[in-house]
Amino acid sequence: MPKPPDSHDYPENPVVVRVRRAGEVESVHRGAWCLVDDSGTVLAGAGAWDAPFFARSSIKALQALPLLESGAAERFSFSDEELALAIASHGGEACHTEIVGRTLQRLGLEPQHLLCGAHAPLDDAARAGLRARGAAPSTLHNNCSGKHAGFLALSRHLDQPRETYLEPAGAVQVAVREVLSALTDRKSAELVPALDGCSAPTYRLPLSALATAFVRVANPEGLPAERCAHFRRMTSAAGRYPVLIGASSKNIDTEILRATQGRLFAKIGAEAVHAIGVVGGRRALALKIDDGGPRALFALVMGLLEKLELASDAELARLAAWREHTLRNYAGREVGRIEPVIA
Repeated sequence: MPKPPDSHDYPENPVVVRVRRAGEVESVHRGAWCLVDDSGTVLAGAGAWDAPFFARSSIKALQALPLLESGAAERFSFSDEELALAIASHGGEACHTEIVGRTLQRLGLEPQHLLCGAHAPLDDAARAGLRARGAAPSTLHNNCSGKHAGFLALSRHLDQPRETYLEPAGAVQVAVREVLSALTDRKSAELVPALDGCSAPTYRLPLSALATAFVRVANPEGLPAERCAHFRRMTSAAGRYPVLIGASSKNIDTEILRATQGRLFAKIGAEAVHAIGVVGGRRALALKIDDGGPRALFALVMGLLEKLELASDAELARLAAWREHTLRNYAGREVGRIEPVIA
């Protein structure tokens, strides 16, 4: 097992993706990954899977659990679509923003009460449409707006000031941290918050701990009955509404959910973190690309799904566009290949 580095060091991870031109290596991407079973035992991996990395948006399912366990989702009548958006990194399309807007209205709140900030939609068509209308993006377009709407519902349910729902010491985020601690087998004191892109607390977790959490989300039978039911509802919602988890097009989580009909529960995080739980399969995968870029992430994810036999041949065929590793120039000519390096 790789030895974790000191807290302020970055691990020396191996090459996990190569880029070739004319058969010669032009670039390499380093990273780490691991596959765990339902006991949290690492079955396969590469790199420093026991080193901590910021989990970013990969943990949204864990961040949404207090919304359900507290009774807030029931009190405020959260639909499965709204739950899907609470665990999503969405593209800012109308199907996303309209649902989050309705959630806020039911809570008696407005978009300005979301503390995630505004950015242009991640979805190309939604971004172009907004620009064509001459409209500015709002907090509803933030890919984390569904998660923040869930935080606000929890805050109201707990009778907390809505302005403080992101405070690490506040009741909302303390509840989130307790869930993270329980499901990743990390002591709460070890979970020191940093600031995510949406201003919510984010935490460093070893890939082995992230994968362990995902195997529990996807296979919750050993958890308390209520928690088991909540995670089953989450994964079912993601499988039924894959577009709400990501976007209508060009979104790897949405496409994995579609291709596998929800059998693989996938969640990407910023800086090339990804976790995938096999629903009913008692396996989960977590990975991190050192340089934070999507090119290597997508190649490694697809390579691992095939190599580790986490996806069937039929499912892999549906993901053909994501498995295409040919590099072409602007004239459409093949110039090289991207290849995952998996021992």
